[in-house]
Amino acid sequence: MTTVLPRTSREVRLARVPEELPVPTDFTVVETAPPAPAPGHVLVRNRHFQVFGGLRTLIGGGAEGTPVPGLRPGDALFGPAVGEVVVAPPDSSLRPGDLVTHLLGWREYALVPLAGCAPLDPAAEPVARLSSGSAAYGALTRLAGVREGDVVLVTGAAGGVGSLAGQIARLLGAARVIGTTGSPDKAARLTSELGYDAVLTGGSWRGEQDTAHREFSRQLTEAAPDGIDVLLDNVGGVQFTAAVAAARQGARFALVGALSGQLDPQGPGATAPTLIDTFGLVVKGVSVRGYTGVDHPEVEAEWHERFDGWLRSGDIRFPLTRFEGIDRAPRALQELTGGRTFGTVVVDLPGHG
Repeated sequence: MTTVLPRTSREVRLARVPEELPVPTDFTVVETAPPAPAPGHVLVRNRHFQVFGGLRTLIGGGAEGTPVPGLRPGDALFGPAVGEVVVAPPDSSLRPGDLVTHLLGWREYALVPLAGCAPLDPAAEPVARLSSGSAAYGALTRLAGVREGDVVLVTGAAGGVGSLAGQIARLLGAARVIGTTGSPDKAARLTSELGYDAVLTGGSWRGEQDTAHREFSRQLTEAAPDGIDVLLDNVGGVQFTAAVAAARQGARFALVGALSGQLDPQGPGATAPTLIDTFGLVVKGVSVRGYTGVDHPEVEAEWHERFDGWLRSGDIRFPLTRFEGIDRAPRALQELTGGRTFGTVVVDLPGHG
C-alpha cells in the first residue's frame, strides 16, 4: 500500500513579541511544504493540540531558566498534541494509522523523533491525553501528600490544572475542597459541575494589591475558618500570601504555576513576586515545594492509568474549551490568557492534506 504524503502543511509562528498579553496579530499562520520523512522519525498528522498558559512566558522573552526553550519571531509554536502516524520507520513498532502523543503541536503535520512520541492506547480517549492533570496529580501525591480529612485550597481552579486538581484531591480523601477563580460564572460551574465546596472570586492580580489581599483573606477565612492543610497553587501573588496566614500546623504547599506573573500584561511572564510571612511558615512548620514533571518521571504513566479509570467510572470530569481549525489557535491563546476559557483548552484539526 502506497502512503499518500500531504501536499502542504500549515503551522502557527510567532510574528512579533507581544507588547502585553498576546493577541492574534502577534502570530501568523504559514503554509509551508510538509516535513519530509526521515530516518528515526515519525511523520504525524495532528488531530488535536493543547493551548497552555505557559506559552505567555515562552513568547514574552521570559523563558531563561525554564526547562523549555523560549520562542523568537519566526519560530513555530509547540505544545502537547495527539496525531495519527502517516509514515513510520520500518524497524519501529509504529504503523500508519496509529495514534501517538508528542510535543509538536501548533502545526498540521509534524516530524517527530521516535523517542519524542508515545503510542496511544486505542481504548483511551485521545483528547484526554492533553490534560494537565499529571501536574495536579503529581503535586498532590508527591509533594502535598493529601490525607483523609484534609482541607485543600486550589488556586486558579478553572484552568487546565485546577479543574482537575479539586476532583483529584477529593478522590484522594480530602474532606473539603476550596477553589479560586476570577468570575462568578466560573465559580458556579466549579461548585455545580466539579464538586468544589466553595469558590473564592477575590484575590485578583490585576487590581490594587492591598484591597485584593484583604478581600481574599476575608473570603478564605469564611470558607476555611479552621484553616487549610494543603495548597495547590497555580497563581501566587496575594492568594499565596493569604494561604500562609490560613495554614494549619504542618500544612503542605505545592506550587504548580504562577499566573499572577505569567498573565501580568506589564511584564514578560517570567517573575511572580509574592509577599511571604516567613515567620508564619516557620512557626507553623509549613512545607513549600515547587512541582516539575521532570523531577517525577514516573508520574505521567501512573496518572494516565488512574485518569482513564476515573473517566470510565464517571468519578472525574474533564472540562474542555475547544476551538476548531489551526486558524483559530491564536484566538484560543488570547481567550485563555484573558481568562475567558474553562478547563483545558484544545484546538481540533479537521481532516486536511
